[in-house]
Amino acid sequence: MKKLTLVGIIVAAMALILAACSAPAAAPQVVRETVVVPQTVVAAQTVVAQQTVVVPATPEPTAAEKVLRINLGSYPDIVDPQKSSFVNEIAHLNLIYEGLTKFNEKLETVPGAAESWEYNDDATQLTFKIRPGLKYSDGTPLNAARFRYSLMRNINPETAGEYAFITDEIAGAPEWRGVAAEATDEEKAALREVVSQSVLALDASGQPCLEGAEGYAQEDCLTLQLTLSKPAPYFHTVLGIWVGYPAKEENITEGGEIWWTSPKYQIGNGPFILNNMEPFVRARFEPNPNYEGEKAKVPIEYAYITDSAVAFQAYKNNEFDIIGLAAEDLATVKADAELNKEALIYPGSCTFAVMFHNLKEPFTDAKVREAFTKSLDRDAWVQDVLKGLGSPTLTWIPPGYPGYQEGETRGAFDPEAAKAALAASTYGTAAALPEVVDTFSDTPRNRTRNEFLVNQWKTNLGVDVKLNPVESTTYTALTKDVETSPQMFILGWCADYPDPQNWLSVYWKTGAFGERIGYSNPDFDALVNEADTTSDPAKRAELYAKAQDLLIESAPVAFMWNNVNSYLVKPWVTGLVTTPQDSGWAGIQVPTSIDIDASKLPQ
Repeated sequence: MKKLTLVGIIVAAMALILAACSAPAAAPQVVRETVVVPQTVVAAQTVVAQQTVVVPATPEPTAAEKVLRINLGSYPDIVDPQKSSFVNEIAHLNLIYEGLTKFNEKLETVPGAAESWEYNDDATQLTFKIRPGLKYSDGTPLNAARFRYSLMRNINPETAGEYAFITDEIAGAPEWRGVAAEATDEEKAALREVVSQSVLALDASGQPCLEGAEGYAQEDCLTLQLTLSKPAPYFHTVLGIWVGYPAKEENITEGGEIWWTSPKYQIGNGPFILNNMEPFVRARFEPNPNYEGEKAKVPIEYAYITDSAVAFQAYKNNEFDIIGLAAEDLATVKADAELNKEALIYPGSCTFAVMFHNLKEPFTDAKVREAFTKSLDRDAWVQDVLKGLGSPTLTWIPPGYPGYQEGETRGAFDPEAAKAALAASTYGTAAALPEVVDTFSDTPRNRTRNEFLVNQWKTNLGVDVKLNPVESTTYTALTKDVETSPQMFILGWCADYPDPQNWLSVYWKTGAFGERIGYSNPDFDALVNEADTTSDPAKRAELYAKAQDLLIESAPVAFMWNNVNSYLVKPWVTGLVTTPQDSGWAGIQVPTSIDIDASKLPQ
């Protein structure tokens, strides 16, 4: 999403979502997703990971300048195509890069860097034809060898990317990706070789392209052939997301661990060029004249204000053109004739949940998870906390997406049933529970939101829950690893593409994002594995439905709400095209259509 996908998060509610992107996360990803406390950069030199990054100051735009100014919320933890998973991370990558395929305004999969693709009869081989004459933003050539490198890097266990598993359909990928640390160099090399033969960059005669720098410059290296370990008729869609984006090998090597922070190394093939990136302050993107598609009309600037109240005031002062509309500001917006006209509210693509770490007491006990789940009044949450900007849910796949199951009641708000579940647990009473801690990204509004949850558990279950506010980028990093993931926290997932496989296999299969909270269910895995390789649409849908049913029954999380995309957009922003997957900001899926009407800009 990603995302989170993320694996992937919307600025207002987004101090909470995974993407995706992550989680994408939301997204996002997303596992993809978080709103963060900004940090002040007082000099043009910022130290990251004990290395020094020199960033030139970005000039403040003049009032008459045509530039799209967006508050993205949290500063990204990482902006690396083969490592990112959260919504805010992917929101950067989607401007800088483009995949073999991409998604249009209807979220249909259409040609991107590849002009066409074709499967063999049993969908176990997928061949892409790369557009001839493609260039990176710096004018250097882009060919199949570059995409081969990206896919190999995504699978490489040394990369350890958040979304590495999403290319496991490639023959040999899961074996190489999951190779044991104690394996010999010969064993690792043998597994890599299998993948190497499954991801081929071919020249005009059908022979493998040259290696290294010569291969990257080879003009007729325009065919990418993938051998899959099982039928995967959806795989061309997967390669429209960021894991296959063609970052340059030599730039990653030269730039080291923090290569992604520098415009010198962050050279892509997307509609924009990263011009500048001031950590926790601002990023500037200029239109890419070498982009193969529709050229962008205006530069874009991201800011990283995580307190939605501060961002709202800045928007009213005409310092932003697009921000997330927070639930706390909705009444103010509706009461103001001008602001009300600038509100843009439409269906989203994210599900949020209270995540329980299934490997940390007391949430190792399914009855405890059930008790905490049934203690939450989701209607009150949506109305009192989100102010109507969302809809309660008891399922994972949201309405409007394939696989949504209407009429689910398990996990519904029922205080008496919650108390009975706790009594039936191995603990028996609230007093017998170990300390329960709710961790969240610390902003004033997030404190209010999490205080609501804590009050619910106290009132409806008799359990005292401790609040644990942490800095937002820290929060994102904590939730990415099963070892550091908190005991309990809120996170979400936004669609990467409209298919149940993206919601179930990509997030909850063993080894995927659900592993961050220790979720692993062999029966679930068997169902989604069969569904992923089934060509019959009806049978495939039936298998995914059974898998989601099993997921809900095991209650690894408390499903809470589906989002709506809610933004404020200035009247001088024109050409905006919206989709349900606008998890980063309104119009993110089709940014090249956006323009600024200079005649309407404040003087």
